[in-house]
Amino acid sequence: MNMRMLMEWVQTPHIVARIAVTDGMAEAAVAKLVDAGHDVDLNPGSLDGFDAVVIRSATKMTAEAIAAAPSLQLIGRAGVGVDNIDLNTATSAGILVCNTPGSSTQSVVELTLGHLLASTRHIPTADRDLRSGKWTKKSLKGTELAGKRLGFIGFGRIAQGVGRIAHAIGMELHAYDPYLPAHIAEEQNCTLHADVNDVFLLCTHIAIHCNLTEETHHLVNSETLNMMPGIGADGTACGNHLVSCARGGVVNESDALIALENGTLSSCALDVFEVEPADGNPILMHENFHGTPHIGAATREAQARIGFEMADLLIGFFAGQVPHSVVNRAVLE
Repeated sequence: MNMRMLMEWVQTPHIVARIAVTDGMAEAAVAKLVDAGHDVDLNPGSLDGFDAVVIRSATKMTAEAIAAAPSLQLIGRAGVGVDNIDLNTATSAGILVCNTPGSSTQSVVELTLGHLLASTRHIPTADRDLRSGKWTKKSLKGTELAGKRLGFIGFGRIAQGVGRIAHAIGMELHAYDPYLPAHIAEEQNCTLHADVNDVFLLCTHIAIHCNLTEETHHLVNSETLNMMPGIGADGTACGNHLVSCARGGVVNESDALIALENGTLSSCALDVFEVEPADGNPILMHENFHGTPHIGAATREAQARIGFEMADLLIGFFAGQVPHSVVNRAVLE
């Protein structure tokens, strides 16, 4: 869809669209689409014949899947990451790809903080011990987040939300994000570094909040983890802690496991994995690992926001409006 075609689309009257929803959607959001006159299928056998599809992380819009859906005009990603969509193929086919970048921010912020707190206060270990009949109070001495340096790999909307709370409880903030204007980091009381290694060299706590790209694939590995100091800015031997609620594949999980085994990492907490589901992943068995099954956006509030944002986006699009969150803007050129 080039600009001329888009302008023609904008000028056309409202149409009824066939919309496939492959990974679930809030009931109220589905009802809103239906009330607007659209045909919504929550269990599509294929995508052939549909004008739009709404996906989450489970559905993979590969080149083959896109080719098998010649009538698609829009792929809606109910969430943020679009690494499960072949953007080049979608763009070549003139299909708009849109996401819901702000709706799950608060939920991921809170999960990240939950993992940080669970890591430093041994909450998962304490729970496992209690359930097995062990009273391990003396061996579960933790450390405080206050007085420590928290390093962000990526300092976008979610990382900034984490940073505001972390700063409020006394953490010093550092970040690597080559695409972020320096003044934004400064406004958030965060020191921005031009070299990612500086963040690992300075920080005992690392939170991953970047997209998965060729540049960031396995960015967290043995080399970068071995740079972490283990001693907090306040002089406490707090160990090193890694949390990722971003995208699987940024952390080299094999290297993270080695770091847990040799003590370089005191804890590792992941919500995302390079291969999902993560059945059989050996890192799951390490006593200083704890994880969640990609539930960053899995709150009632976030799912409602995501659903309504996507419903509004689709209703607007099929009424002739350009969506606000187009990922592959080349389609509009």
